[in-house]
Amino acid sequence: MRDSVSFLYKELNTLYDYGMIDKEIPASITQNLNSQFEIRDYQEKAFARFIYCFNEDFPNKEERLHLLFNMATGSGKTLIMAGLILYLYEQGYRNFLFYVNSKNIIKKTRDNFLNPNTSKHLFNNEIYIKGKRVTLTEVENFDGVNENDINICFTSIHQLHSDMTTERENALTYENFADKKIVLLSDEAHHMNVQTKTQLDLPLIEQKPNWENTVEHIFNSNAENLLLEFTATHDYENPDMVEKYRNKVIYRYDLIDFRNDRFSKEIEIVRSNFDQQDRMLQAIILNYFKQRVATEHKISLKPVILFKAQNKIVQSRKDKADFHNLIDRLTGSHIDRIRISEVELVRRAFRFFDEKGISSEQLARNLKSYFQERYCLLVNSKVVDEDTHVLVNTLEDQDNPIRAIFAVKQLDEGWDVLNLFDIVRCYNTRDTKSNKPGSTTLSEAQLIGRGARYFPFTLTENNDGPNAPENIDKFRRKFDENPNHELRVLEELHYHSMENRRYIFEISSALQDTGIIDETAVTRELQLKNSFKETNLYKYGVIWLNEWEPRDYQNVASFEDLADLTVKGKNHEHTIYGGSGGVTTAMENRETEEDYNTQSENIQIVDIEQNIVQSAIARNPFFTFDSLKRYFPHLTSMHEFRTSENYLGGLAITFKGNLSQLEDNPLEKLRACCNLLDIIESELRTQITDYQGTTDFHEERISAIFTDKTLKVSTETPRADEHHESERLVKAEKWFAFNGLYGTSEEKAFVEMLNTWIAESKENYEYIYLLRNERHFKIYNFSDGRAFEPDFALFLGKANGEELTYQLFIEPKGKQLIIQDQWKEDFLKEICVECHPITFIENSKYRVIGMPFYNSNRENEFKRTLNETLEKVR
Repeated sequence: MRDSVSFLYKELNTLYDYGMIDKEIPASITQNLNSQFEIRDYQEKAFARFIYCFNEDFPNKEERLHLLFNMATGSGKTLIMAGLILYLYEQGYRNFLFYVNSKNIIKKTRDNFLNPNTSKHLFNNEIYIKGKRVTLTEVENFDGVNENDINICFTSIHQLHSDMTTERENALTYENFADKKIVLLSDEAHHMNVQTKTQLDLPLIEQKPNWENTVEHIFNSNAENLLLEFTATHDYENPDMVEKYRNKVIYRYDLIDFRNDRFSKEIEIVRSNFDQQDRMLQAIILNYFKQRVATEHKISLKPVILFKAQNKIVQSRKDKADFHNLIDRLTGSHIDRIRISEVELVRRAFRFFDEKGISSEQLARNLKSYFQERYCLLVNSKVVDEDTHVLVNTLEDQDNPIRAIFAVKQLDEGWDVLNLFDIVRCYNTRDTKSNKPGSTTLSEAQLIGRGARYFPFTLTENNDGPNAPENIDKFRRKFDENPNHELRVLEELHYHSMENRRYIFEISSALQDTGIIDETAVTRELQLKNSFKETNLYKYGVIWLNEWEPRDYQNVASFEDLADLTVKGKNHEHTIYGGSGGVTTAMENRETEEDYNTQSENIQIVDIEQNIVQSAIARNPFFTFDSLKRYFPHLTSMHEFRTSENYLGGLAITFKGNLSQLEDNPLEKLRACCNLLDIIESELRTQITDYQGTTDFHEERISAIFTDKTLKVSTETPRADEHHESERLVKAEKWFAFNGLYGTSEEKAFVEMLNTWIAESKENYEYIYLLRNERHFKIYNFSDGRAFEPDFALFLGKANGEELTYQLFIEPKGKQLIIQDQWKEDFLKEICVECHPITFIENSKYRVIGMPFYNSNRENEFKRTLNETLEKVR
């Protein structure tokens, strides 16, 4: 169904790929969301698509904007909601109705929106839109609300339906919505379509009252209302749902996309023939192993484990009692029983403990301490009390002591936790129907998908500051290409089950259907050829790489010193709208009144009353002395910032329009100053970065950088094709250092092109070697320090006795990615300009060269550039 129906999201994907949708996210969003939450590229795409749909009149746009965001569990749908609230406030909306089917989700979302003390608070503590401070206020209804606030009402769909059909004091009513434009935000929206299958063709007035038509009545009560739905599990198979949502699904980002983009943990099913108590013990041993690995690498982590009962609360209570009985009597002999496990992961854990000198007795004592009863929580009540609610929704917090959760179904939906690393299935039954996974297995797969959210961590080397290059991958899996790395265990969720082949097949199938396990994944061994290891280049050769460093603003003493600041050197224009106009007779082209005023006047900032300029600065929290000192270290005072030629004093505003009363209009001058400051703030935030890549390159031994790797690739991509002509080519040719390529179609095309070029050029070089960069090294963008991993490093040793080595960074790129990754090509081109050819080693010369992108459609252009570059940098 995904490929056969023309959904709105497919049209938007095409427009986005061809650059027809503006990718820039408004400052109202970027500057008011909590800065600890990185806006990811797929979230930027979601924002961009909405803004396009909101503002553009495209052919299938419906009269009222009703849109659905179909995004994977854990992908940050609530952050999207928060950003849309900010953007829509800027567009004039003030009233927002959030509804969902679960009261527990309401509690969590209310905290995320309103409680600045929670670690998951989505907004900055202070929200400023167009220079004005905005308050986010919870309301029971929309009567008498403050039109300057963001007014948000939280309710359940049950309560909303009840309010609409039963008169109660302070309850929401249909009249409440008639004279106000409302944004309806529906979370877990798949629960709302209760009548679509049976009453889709009936007029709204003839439908029996239910959740879905209650929302429809509210939505239709005002022509400017918006209905924005969010769900991870939209039904694309039901024809009625397809028809209803064909023009409403604005963005589809499935769990498989989420996993493929490395934002999730990998799922590993740990199966064993142990009884339930020993499975519990094996699980907490692995859980503790993860904590110790994290500690070794200076990563702050308290891994949580979930013990899942099937369908009875009484069974969950018994599981908890049995667990505490096990912990109370735990000894080293119990630990030794688990040592016989044939599971490689368990063996790896015990090897780690042995290396660290942790005996079975000591491990038992540690587990008794870590899993005391006070650190374990039973979560089975339909209405969770406030203390339990806080504990369950703050499990990542440092002061949250809970390490183990015992539950039945309470956490199957709406639970948001990053540090869940183990789930123990405390039952052995199956509910297969017609050789298909039953409802229990499907709910287990959904729970696993929820627990698969990635726990963000960074590597310890060079780990300085929140935007350090090693932190760029903070939210993504880092060891797909190196599954034997010790830290890989922190990128996995382990699901502990009894050894039962039929069940393992069923849960694996269910996980594959949800997309959280890739059924197409295979491993490939990328190994350096022995022939290459015998070369002098491998034994003694070096690769030249740059580093990242904090940006130094010591040379910045004025706006003029910031090359990217556009406000300098020209006046900021501000139009005064005075209501002038007239009436034109269409057929006669005759105006009955003419009152146009095209006056303009340039006024320097220093000539505007200083109390007005001070007031404008005070309204924008960005312009504090400490904040400005970050960019302008030589600034001595706010008075200097206001008056000096180097800063605001050197700028002017061009006022246009009706200027007759400008002298006595301080409010208009204030607006102009606020607008100018908004522009300066936006440019400083977006153009100025905390880091930069060094233009000095240092040497690293090739033998230390390039090593063998184990790759996981999908059989549905060109990377897994071992029979492609390029794979046979690289295996046979000595100039390719590894035993295989396992690359994209563009990388394969590049290798075939290079083989032809080598045949034409090999007489000019003593040696030619191409090395594939499978996350072996990074280089850092000069302007902002962003990390970049070029696909290939090409080494050319000049022939005819010249001690000259060329080192080229090369990146094949598909047509669809060229625009998106333009910064990488710009950086590669800069390398030749910034890194002047110098003698790095006595009697040896190196040339570090960045090449423009290779694309098979412009292959001849690439070859010509390659030849011209090599000739130019001799």
